[in-house]
Amino acid sequence: MPGSLHAHVLDGTRLKVDVVSDQGATLSLVGELTDLEPTVDGGGVLEGNPALRSNMWAYAKTWYTARTTSNAGALSLADPTEQKAALKLVEETKRIAQKQAEAYAKTAQWIADVADDVSLLDVEHGWCSSCFFQTEHRKSNRPAGQLPVYVCQGCGSPTLPCVAVGCDNMAVRGRGAIRVPQFCAEHRHDIPGFEKAQGTIGELHDYEEFLQYDKPDLDKASKLAVGGALAVGLAIPLAFLAAPAIGGAIGSLGMFGGFSGAAATSHGLALLGGGSLAAGGLGMAGGTAVVTAVGAAVGGALGASVANAYLREDKSFRIELLRPGKGGVPVLVANGFLTDGKGDKWGSWKTIVNERYPDSPVYRVWWGAKELRDFGVLGANALGKAGGVATAKAAAAVGTKAGAKFLGNVVGPAMIAADLAKNPWHVAKSRADKTGVIVGDLLARTDAESYVLIGHSLGARVMVVAAESLGTKPGGPRIRSAHLLGAAIGAKSNWDSLTSAVDEVVYGYHSTNDNVLKVVYRTAQAGEAAAGLLGFTPVSSKLQNVNVSDSVKTHFDYQDNVQLL
Repeated sequence: MPGSLHAHVLDGTRLKVDVVSDQGATLSLVGELTDLEPTVDGGGVLEGNPALRSNMWAYAKTWYTARTTSNAGALSLADPTEQKAALKLVEETKRIAQKQAEAYAKTAQWIADVADDVSLLDVEHGWCSSCFFQTEHRKSNRPAGQLPVYVCQGCGSPTLPCVAVGCDNMAVRGRGAIRVPQFCAEHRHDIPGFEKAQGTIGELHDYEEFLQYDKPDLDKASKLAVGGALAVGLAIPLAFLAAPAIGGAIGSLGMFGGFSGAAATSHGLALLGGGSLAAGGLGMAGGTAVVTAVGAAVGGALGASVANAYLREDKSFRIELLRPGKGGVPVLVANGFLTDGKGDKWGSWKTIVNERYPDSPVYRVWWGAKELRDFGVLGANALGKAGGVATAKAAAAVGTKAGAKFLGNVVGPAMIAADLAKNPWHVAKSRADKTGVIVGDLLARTDAESYVLIGHSLGARVMVVAAESLGTKPGGPRIRSAHLLGAAIGAKSNWDSLTSAVDEVVYGYHSTNDNVLKVVYRTAQAGEAAAGLLGFTPVSSKLQNVNVSDSVKTHFDYQDNVQLL
């Protein structure tokens, strides 16, 4: 008998989703739209499969989003241009949600069918490329006539033995009749190594050795051997597919993964990302909340897989030791857009850091060179021959009404008119969030007791995400304090995950003269105010706003005119 999957609205935002395997086994889940995990309403042999539950719940969430997303708000806009852009965004949101709902549904049905009929005798033991643990894998009797399917007894994902000679690891098994070799996460370079991914790195500047791969990339070699158009059709994108055992967390937080193909049957590359923009996802929105919800991913194998995937996207990422210390707490600094290439390797940080932390080793996080450059040249196309990059930067640096008008009339529309995947602001913002996850994961692996984080603009955003990510690891290094200058992040939020990761104080330095945040950020973020403009809300004993409007007249004045508290 054919299997089936259906979602229903029970009442308001209370959902129910049912699956029936092709042999008749059933599983029913019930929960509120905001629930991270649903309640099992009825099940049997399928009840203990985390991957199935997660994909079913993710399907229900994305199905509900596609069904209920309304264009009423967009139609209420008076300005025709704004209304058109808003309607386009609504339709794109519905399209993405529907696409992901279909992908989750196919994956859930596939897992239900193969997990319903597994052998108790035909068993393999090895590292799972989906959950990254050493587990037992039981062979399924279905589907007949194809490459075998095993089911990981840890996460519930379909697997099969890695085809690398002498390898005992298990690879992820996709749906359908697979005709090309399948390699484990080590031989696909999804992680540096299974055992290494669980380990530590000592000091932060030892991170490069940790990121070196233990095994050759046989998956890449096999695709090259297949050749030409066939290889293009078979290659699984690097675009962060959700780990099956926790795929539902993404849907539960209102994010649609960016999946291409079998959404939640992959090897966990995008738990934190919510999908790459280029693949149709919405970037990292709420990514650190996912980490918090599903447990301490940073510093472990899942964190390593996500960081590894992000690093393969951003070849410019590196952490440079600017100076060794004399026993002080290690300090990390990060720049933001339009300031990344300013000055020498210190990038205008030398004086401000030396005054406050004279004895500390100081590291600089280099990140997102392409994204920051693209955002920096944002105004070039809008200005044409008349202005170019120099004019855009000059106007941005002028703390006047004329500069604000220029930014609003020229640069702002250039950011909101493009598709999200081509919009330089959204791409740069997503990259900042991903970089924060990388930093958080690497810090979690070090032997240091604590760190001080300092960032400007989108670099401040990097540090917020890094702190929130690091805070999810029990017993890991702490953040002593954080200094966020002109932070390009929303002012109003629940900052508990940030302050709980910090022992002393998070200082938010803000200026009402910052026209980049006042106009460009607000335009790109649909009216949202930036913390670097108005300060963080709400404040607390661990989150303090520092108004530096008297000394900071433009977005680029912070490092030269602020004294760290």
